[in-house]
Amino acid sequence: MMNWRKILLPLSAICGLGLAAITPVRAADDDRVPYWASVDAEIANLRVGPGDSYRIDWVYRRPHLPVKVLRREGSWRLIEDPSGDKGWMRDLLLSRQRAGMVKKGGLTEMRAEGRSGAPMLWRVEPGVVGLLGECKDGWCAFDATGHKGFVREDRLWGTGAP
Repeated sequence: MMNWRKILLPLSAICGLGLAAITPVRAADDDRVPYWASVDAEIANLRVGPGDSYRIDWVYRRPHLPVKVLRREGSWRLIEDPSGDKGWMRDLLLSRQRAGMVKKGGLTEMRAEGRSGAPMLWRVEPGVVGLLGECKDGWCAFDATGHKGFVREDRLWGTGAP
């Protein structure tokens, strides 16, 4: 009689290795904080603690508002907004899509290219929110509701290391 254990044990080990090879691996930085994110909802509640039972402190109505994620607690994220306010938001209300907000201090020039001598396209007011593209040599690609151009990186909140 054939000993099935001798056949099945090595076979199961080989199959297990094959499954491990095709199992998706999480990116290492999925768990690392801090990181930049943006609000990914028309209305998003910021709570004083990590759970639905905690009271709502702020209600955001600004999709793409950049936020800094400071801590993770299950499906909740401790975030900091551009004003420095902190609180807890569900991960489903956030996106890894990078965004920026024009800092206080007057109008900011949006240029056709990422350099000082490039033609100016618009002057952007403080508080304007837009999606970020690549930041290079002190300039960031910036899309404020279809108005696309380049803004100095130091004029945007949401750039650089979080």
